[in-house]
Amino acid sequence: MFYRKLGRDSSARKALFRSLLTSFFAHERIETTEAKAKEVSGLAAKMITLAKRGDLHARRQVLSYIVDEKVTAKLFDEVAPKYATRQGGYTRILKLGPRRGDAAPMVILELV
Repeated sequence: MFYRKLGRDSSARKALFRSLLTSFFAHERIETTEAKAKEVSGLAAKMITLAKRGDLHARRQVLSYIVDEKVTAKLFDEVAPKYATRQGGYTRILKLGPRRGDAAPMVILELV
């Protein structure tokens, strides 16, 4: 299986994704690099799919990844009902252009 390592070891990469996902569901849009956004959008889809199930086991699975209970509650109570009839494609990536410091391609990742 291919995935982006993003110049980090596995524990740092997991911590990065956890914080990005928490911020993403808290604010419903984040500005980040293109590579990070592409990785996080797949994880976000998994979390929304779990939240659509809505049972206790799904909530505990989401809480094991997103540690903020308020964000998890928002995901289950506000975000998931919006996508109840949607079969995927929950996120949108809008390209912004290069970052000034290192010319990394920047994007906005948002909920559809």
